[in-house]
Amino acid sequence: MRCKITYTPVSAMKWFLLVVLVISLDLSSANSISSYNHYRLPTALKPQKYYLRILTLLESPDDLRFAGNVQIVIEALKNTRNITLHSKNLTIDESRITLRQISGASNKDNCVSSTSVNPTHDYYIMHTCEELLAGNVYKLGLPFSAHLTRQLFGYYLSSYKNPVTNKTRWLSATQFEPSFARKAFPCFDEPGIKASFVVILGYHKQYKAISNMPVREIRKHESLPNYIWCEFEESVPMSTYLVAYSVNDFTFKPSTLPNGALFRTWARPNAIDQCNYAAEFGPKVLQYYEEFFGIRYPLPKIDQMAVPDFSAGAMENWGLVKYRESTLLYSPTHSSLADKQDLANVIAHELAHQWFGNLVTMKWWTDLWLNEGFATYVAGLGVQKIHPEWDSRDKSSLVALMTSFRLDSLVSSHPISRPIRMVAEIEESFDAISYQKGSAVLRMMHLFMGEESFRSGLKEYLKVYAYKNAEQNNLWESLTTAAHQNGALAGHYDINTIMDSWTLQTGYPVLNITRDYSAGTAEITQERYLRNSQIPKADRVGCWWVPLSYTSREENDFNTTAPKAWMECSSTDEDVPTIIDHQAGPEEWLILNIQLSTPYKANYDAKNWKLLIDTLNSKEFESIHVINRAQLLDDVLYFAWTGEQDYETALQVTNYLRRERDLIPWKSALDNLKLLNRILRQTPNFGSFKRYMKRLLTPIYEHLHGMNDTFSSMPQQDEILLKTTVVNVACQYDVSDCVTQAQAYFRRWRAEANPDENNPVPLNFRSTVYCTAISQGTEEDWNFLWTRYRKSNVGSERQTILSTLGCSKEVWILQRYMEKSFDPKSAIRKQDSSLCFQAVASRQVGFLLAKRYFIENVELIHKYYYPQTRTMSRLLTPLSEQVSTLSDLKKFRSFANDSRQLLKGIRQAMQQSLETMLTNVQWMDWNYHQFSRTIRRHL
Repeated sequence: MRCKITYTPVSAMKWFLLVVLVISLDLSSANSISSYNHYRLPTALKPQKYYLRILTLLESPDDLRFAGNVQIVIEALKNTRNITLHSKNLTIDESRITLRQISGASNKDNCVSSTSVNPTHDYYIMHTCEELLAGNVYKLGLPFSAHLTRQLFGYYLSSYKNPVTNKTRWLSATQFEPSFARKAFPCFDEPGIKASFVVILGYHKQYKAISNMPVREIRKHESLPNYIWCEFEESVPMSTYLVAYSVNDFTFKPSTLPNGALFRTWARPNAIDQCNYAAEFGPKVLQYYEEFFGIRYPLPKIDQMAVPDFSAGAMENWGLVKYRESTLLYSPTHSSLADKQDLANVIAHELAHQWFGNLVTMKWWTDLWLNEGFATYVAGLGVQKIHPEWDSRDKSSLVALMTSFRLDSLVSSHPISRPIRMVAEIEESFDAISYQKGSAVLRMMHLFMGEESFRSGLKEYLKVYAYKNAEQNNLWESLTTAAHQNGALAGHYDINTIMDSWTLQTGYPVLNITRDYSAGTAEITQERYLRNSQIPKADRVGCWWVPLSYTSREENDFNTTAPKAWMECSSTDEDVPTIIDHQAGPEEWLILNIQLSTPYKANYDAKNWKLLIDTLNSKEFESIHVINRAQLLDDVLYFAWTGEQDYETALQVTNYLRRERDLIPWKSALDNLKLLNRILRQTPNFGSFKRYMKRLLTPIYEHLHGMNDTFSSMPQQDEILLKTTVVNVACQYDVSDCVTQAQAYFRRWRAEANPDENNPVPLNFRSTVYCTAISQGTEEDWNFLWTRYRKSNVGSERQTILSTLGCSKEVWILQRYMEKSFDPKSAIRKQDSSLCFQAVASRQVGFLLAKRYFIENVELIHKYYYPQTRTMSRLLTPLSEQVSTLSDLKKFRSFANDSRQLLKGIRQAMQQSLETMLTNVQWMDWNYHQFSRTIRRHL
């Protein structure tokens, strides 16, 4: 039981200022500029341990701040007179900096004679009175302070409303990846510089504190009344970006782990009932990883924390994993099955990082994909293990492939492993290439190596580099050894050669397959696939080592994903045409890339496409594996876009969907057809496309009983997700009774006496119902849904509402909504602003409005996100997918050029957006009329 609190904010502020803010100097104006300008820290010094003491003041809303002292134990590896580390937006009291030698010959005091800074690389450089000598160990003490801001990076401020008092409750949180630990305390802020940490947090006793490690001791503050110090156990060696702490008034849901480690899931008190699923799933998937990697989770505890304001989806801090509320909290009465699956994938991803990323960390951000690609891939395995009924492994693999295919078909894409020289470049690497393409190439390697070789290689890698840093070549070495030992790879092949062709060059190949029907062979050539159809074939350079798996109609073996042959590259990395002896009869189809085991596209000669089309449009369509049906849809629609196939062939493939009853092919097709929709709905021939889509969708919609919340007696999870997907698209194309049913559900909800407690709309249809009702509805409908958002206590429900409020067709409502989205004082949190903009920009009425709003208000938007302007890149995607005229492209290109200073933080995303717009313009010039004629023939 807590004692009565007699503390007052004013008196604490006086103590705070008196004790910790003595003679501060602002680095931005007080220091000289350093001449050291390399993007990496000097290698003369290595930190061994940090003693980090931070006092956090949360009681006075007008002055929320922190101050502290860091003592860094540093080993000198070379003689030096400079100590260079990172510090950003911190005030350091230079009069209180200390430096002393603590081991080595002739111990003596040292000092800092002067300081300088390099703002480009966030360097704070101390010039020492005496030279630091190699082999000696020193302790550096730095006092620092700063305000807690709402920037969502570094050590920052979050809040929530107490539902009883309606008062704001403040809390502090951290987000240090990739390079923001330097905003919280002076440090050597590079992933390759690991050290152990002793964290000591000071705060008012009405709060709690959590960090990476368990609490060691709590004691009274020596001078501040009602304040305490909470000291945590010393951590294992880790990178600065994984350090985490928080001062809050949260509660937790405890779980148990077989290995005895403490497992807790934290949330604000009025959301703790939403922690049950995460508290159940997390320990299960963590235990699976212990078995998969053959290494016990190395820390004595792990906490999961739902932070109300959090920019990333989640962050894998070692022992204290942080999430957005929508990615950790689950309500059985408010969250859909898709929400639950997304949540499981995020948790599995972050907990996989406890091994890949935390235990073994990349040396430098060049190999970020080793963290993110592995966590993405292994998360699918983990969810599959815990929830086999979801069939998540196949779906997550397909999503990873399709997402990376689209981005990586641009000239402006980048390799998985890329050189990094600036902080902005680090942030640009957190994209579909590192995550989804990284996952796809790892899956390819897993499948061609086999289970035993793959896992034994990973275990050896993790064992050798535990608590250290590694590069991708270190992983290749471990895997090559395992593959050779287990006979999974021929002795003259090595993982390095094969995998470097996928990680060190941009793009992916299209394999052109030409069959000799009399000989039972096929010649295969490769070239880089690009969506820009005007780039000559001679310029589509690149060569990939490709494992070739294939089957025929007669053989029909879709289970063997191991390669029957390889496409190799010459010593000069040029394509070497390959002949395979497949032995398929002249009237049998041939399919390459069993279960999409490798990230490439396969284009066949005309006869083989016809044989495939005949089977797809027959009762035997299921004789082709479901993933390969999705592959054929994705490939042929890509080829039609770029002219490698005509739309007659493509639509003959998509026609079979009237028979299809599986989610994966439908997802593949709808993702591609959505891109055509966004261009065609601006043209006079959209009516034909809409009629074609209704023709495709009507059979599956009626088979699933439409919008009625009825399923088979024991519905499979895929049936629920398929129905959710089909109903959503059916309402967009006005199929059958979809729109009227959605409106009826919404009217019933509005008629409820207590709509926040009683919602008759089926959970899995809520997004569709809300969007349809808002698009067809009135201002009163919009305001009703906005009120439900304001009163909702569930993160996933709030996101569903925000994503559907942009469905209105009233321009003035959409304009008001966008203004709310970028207003710091509105009820929309900064992390959700891009979701609101996307909701408007992706709709037919909202697109032109959103494009104009972005162009006219780019300075306001830049200021809203500054200094983390990378978030602006999320606003570009729905715009780039819909610009399709040359005049609009020129206007947007001119805008980008005129605003290049404001947009420099999203340079890569802007290049990719402009290239996407260019491919849309090309499609209109080259394909629009052909497509319009073809689709009319299929009605």
